[in-house]
Amino acid sequence: MLKNPVLKKLLGETAVYGLSSVLGRMLFFLLTPLYTSVLSKQDYGQITELFAYSAFLMLFFTYRIEMSFFRFGTDEVRRKDVFSTAIFSLFVTSISIATLLILLVRPIADVLRYGQHPEYLVFVILILTADALCEIPFAKLRVEGRSLYFASIKLVNILSNISFNLFFLLLCPYLLAHLPHTHILYRFVTAIYNPNFLIGYIFLSNLFAAALTFLLLLPQYFTSQWKFDAQLWLQMVAYSLPLVVVGLAGNINEVLDRTLLKWWLPFSPAQNESLLGEYGAGYKLTMILTLFTQAFRMAAEPFFFKNAQKSDARKTYADVTKFFTVAALFGLLVTLLYLDILKNLLIAPKFWDGIAVVPVLLFANLFLGIYYNISSWYRLTDNTKIGAYISIFGAFITIICNFYWIPVYGYAGSAWATFICYGSMVLLCYLLGQRYYPVPYESFKIIAYILWAFAIYAVSAWIRPYFSQHWLMILAANTALLLLFSVVIYGVEKKKAPNIS
Repeated sequence: MLKNPVLKKLLGETAVYGLSSVLGRMLFFLLTPLYTSVLSKQDYGQITELFAYSAFLMLFFTYRIEMSFFRFGTDEVRRKDVFSTAIFSLFVTSISIATLLILLVRPIADVLRYGQHPEYLVFVILILTADALCEIPFAKLRVEGRSLYFASIKLVNILSNISFNLFFLLLCPYLLAHLPHTHILYRFVTAIYNPNFLIGYIFLSNLFAAALTFLLLLPQYFTSQWKFDAQLWLQMVAYSLPLVVVGLAGNINEVLDRTLLKWWLPFSPAQNESLLGEYGAGYKLTMILTLFTQAFRMAAEPFFFKNAQKSDARKTYADVTKFFTVAALFGLLVTLLYLDILKNLLIAPKFWDGIAVVPVLLFANLFLGIYYNISSWYRLTDNTKIGAYISIFGAFITIICNFYWIPVYGYAGSAWATFICYGSMVLLCYLLGQRYYPVPYESFKIIAYILWAFAIYAVSAWIRPYFSQHWLMILAANTALLLLFSVVIYGVEKKKAPNIS
């Protein structure tokens, strides 16, 4: 049990954020079997691509102003002015960008080969607008430590998204197939539902959920004085703009592969989109680790700023990184050791070829989580430009590797590019961080834990062929290996770490 009260608070907030972001998103990922069952691989590839583009666009909608809010809004005296300035700025820019993009949607759709469905892009733009308008109110809740309120609204967003998806993709087809044509519900469904518009309904479900979330957060807008402090705004933008570069490079590292595969694979456009669908479905199986990292990041970003002035802050950051790594490795092994179960639960068999890249992507995402931990130094020291350089370095690796490897190795090349990118960024960020903001990380122990997890996975892969006809024996062996991993690490930490009893 953790005795350090600061770490206990972080763990508690991570658990609450996890309730909304991890548990809730896991409920959302239960839609993956539905998507992969009702959609073709090509259709699923289009969804994967458009959501990848939205990650880039979201950066320009928000220009990382929420990070400036964390930086300047942690001071309770200035918080109202910071909130008012940030929310006014984001409201004006979001509406302006959305209007411009909608006016240009037809030529943009033609360039992206969505000329027959420009409405898909309109839906994406409106979703991003609603999400951007929620960014500062959500950040305010996080700074104020109102994690339960935050989690409640996030869960409403996710559950409403799921409900709309189930309505359009399951209930409407069921009613059309089973109700007589004269039934009032049949006439209602035929009025609102088109079976050839399945992708559109997925985006509509996201839009309805985003709009509902905005309405729930609207009271936060009325707590603002709607004052715009130009001098404060310039300070906030000066702080956040380098983080836009960081975010842009980060998005290149995270989602560029899903935008390039359609264009860079050496096959027909339809086949390329189908392969992108396989890759996107395989990526879904990394969700346990990805969502844990996301939940941790939501709690950790304000946590690092709040505790920066404490005398034991650096030791606390080191402990946080170690315990994050242990928890992430456990999630990684759960995914790998029970992959057969997860693939049957989450994706249709026609997408299973994409599973081959899951181990590589999981270890890549482990590096990304570690990077989020050790990169706090450049925010705490206001060296965000250095953070931008590190991300640009990673983006360069991503672009070069994808450029050369996609035509040769397909989406496996993209997976390995992600692995090399994040591994390199962790190493560079660690070396620079120890120069500008030394933190006493237990580096050798962390590396040993990673190698120990890899050894557990390697043993599982080695024994698997010997029990290929006995899945219960494989399940039992993998469970024993997971327990062995946990027992060894618990034994090491119980002996040495002062905050473990």
